[in-house]
Amino acid sequence: MDVFAISTGAMFSSGFFLLPGLAASQTGSSVFLAYLLAGFLILPSMFSVAELSTAMPRAGGAYYFIDRSLGPVMGTIGGMGSWFALIFKSAFALIGMGAYIAVFIDLPIIPVAVVLTLIFGVLNIVGAKESTGLQRFLVAILITIMFFYLLQGVFKIASLDLQVILNDRFDPFFQFGPHGFLSTIGLVFVSYTGLTKVASVSEEVQNPDRNIPLGMILSLVTASIVYVVGVLLMVIYLEPSQFFQDLTPVATTGDLFMDWLPGGVGLALVVIAAAAAFASTGNAGILSASRYPFAMARDNLIPSFFGKISGNGTPVVSVIATTGTMVLLLVMFNVESVAKLASAFQLLLFALLNVAVIVMRESKIESYDPGFKSPFYPWVQIFGIFISVVLILEMGILSVLFTIAIIFVCVLWYFYYAVDKVDRQGAIFHVTARMSRHVDEGLDSELRSIMREKGLRKDDPYEAVVARSAVFDQFKKDYETLLTQVANHMTSRINCDATLLRDRFAEGPDDHAMTLTEGVCLHHVRIPDATSSELILVRLAEPTVFKELGDESLHAIIFLVSSTNNATQHLRILAHLAEVIDNTTFLGHWDKADDETDLREILLRDERFVNLIIGETEASNAVIGKKLRDIRFPGQSLVAVIRRQGIVTIPHGDTELMKGDEVSIIGELSDIEAIRKQYG
Repeated sequence: MDVFAISTGAMFSSGFFLLPGLAASQTGSSVFLAYLLAGFLILPSMFSVAELSTAMPRAGGAYYFIDRSLGPVMGTIGGMGSWFALIFKSAFALIGMGAYIAVFIDLPIIPVAVVLTLIFGVLNIVGAKESTGLQRFLVAILITIMFFYLLQGVFKIASLDLQVILNDRFDPFFQFGPHGFLSTIGLVFVSYTGLTKVASVSEEVQNPDRNIPLGMILSLVTASIVYVVGVLLMVIYLEPSQFFQDLTPVATTGDLFMDWLPGGVGLALVVIAAAAAFASTGNAGILSASRYPFAMARDNLIPSFFGKISGNGTPVVSVIATTGTMVLLLVMFNVESVAKLASAFQLLLFALLNVAVIVMRESKIESYDPGFKSPFYPWVQIFGIFISVVLILEMGILSVLFTIAIIFVCVLWYFYYAVDKVDRQGAIFHVTARMSRHVDEGLDSELRSIMREKGLRKDDPYEAVVARSAVFDQFKKDYETLLTQVANHMTSRINCDATLLRDRFAEGPDDHAMTLTEGVCLHHVRIPDATSSELILVRLAEPTVFKELGDESLHAIIFLVSSTNNATQHLRILAHLAEVIDNTTFLGHWDKADDETDLREILLRDERFVNLIIGETEASNAVIGKKLRDIRFPGQSLVAVIRRQGIVTIPHGDTELMKGDEVSIIGELSDIEAIRKQYG
């Protein structure tokens, strides 16, 4: 819900409440079609941002994506440019809020905008949770009133003479020809740019793989309906000469077809909706914009004090800087003209984000693991780049020069301040590495860290892999013998030659082994023809130093083998193993484990796994002699392995349970809890 609220709230402001009249003056009654096409044309950028956000959920959004893909110079451009563009747009939105409030209350616009900026700044300092709570409230008010507004307008059309409307309002349709229509698309295109604003707070989104693309898609559908239908109503109800000059067209049309409400309630509802929209945009703007200097400070592109956070995790200095800059702009500058120029730079950022997806995909970095992948790659991205360039050029020479000026300032700042503080190359370095022997290990390491934080996906077979793992307990022999035994055992489970597998394990610790927490080594390889991921757990009889693995005294060695066909799943399983093993209590539990089952359960210490001993309880006696296909375990629970008289077997539907069978079951938390209650 927070993703939808931030994304939707960032879109509904000047693009709907102020811009339609100005846009209509450039193309005529076809303005509603310009909004429709703009919503379609932002799809490439939306898909690209969704992919990048699920692969790299980090504060900073567009800046972070561009920096890590195209390098720190372009990251500086993306970060500073996004920050200024959001500040300008948010300040302009709060001026718009003051203008709509002035419909009823005669207050000076600029002082009102300054006070509102300070209020939203304080709310963001309190914390993103409280701020997004306000965001949900504002968006709920906005959408409720706007759909009431749209329904009233549509129903009122039935009482109008459609032939007169067609003649008076839609002829000519393209009043200023194709060029006017195309330039209008560029003008209204920025009405949808809030759609991607959620990327800057993606680090705070729960379950980003699902919620980010879903929230953005729902937001785009909602915005498209409101924009297209709402602007069409303005075209129908307002005289062209009036519409072209009207800076409050929503209030004007609402007053016309909601006149049946007593005491000007219809107009009041529209003003409330406009105020909610502008407040939502201003709040979302500060919330998102403050994350850019925070992320840039974290990467040493600007002074480190911008990266300081409060006890509740809010980047306080960054929020204060964002709020203060907005106040200065409101007091000192004509924000409207600057906001229009900033939209051109936003289009450039969209082009760079599409380039970023291409670079990340072509870099072949295995740890680049987006939960959502853009469809029709790379054609969608190429189309998005082309559209951004065309629309920038259509917006005029001033916009082009402004974009170039911002780029120039950002490059100067990078080489003046940050060039000697940054030591990373970006994913584009990996693209060139395919033609050389150089690789930037820093980015790969950072992406692996992100993968570890995100954890397993729902369909990853981690529990099943651990449940069916082989165990070499109290191992006393040398390392060469261990590798031979591991390789021979693995070949019975995967389609691989034992000698090949042994040689892969023996290639060296730098490539395939890592020492986690004191006394544990995790050995992993990928084999082209492997049919599944498999584990072997080795508990040493006593702490042992294997010279092949370094000087560490080891208590445990864990071997993981997967297929090269699913590198990202291998890395996710590896990352989760590392997360479990790094726990400070792991080694103590490992050394004290009574048997093989206990060793496996140490790696499965969560609520999605249960071991049942058939015949141990009265409830489990009821399944003795039954086939698995005839037993209905709760939900989607799965019997992963059965251990019978010390032999591990992979069950199937015809497997008949016997007394003494040790059955390992995996499933969702609620299902496992139900099994424990039923059979425990």
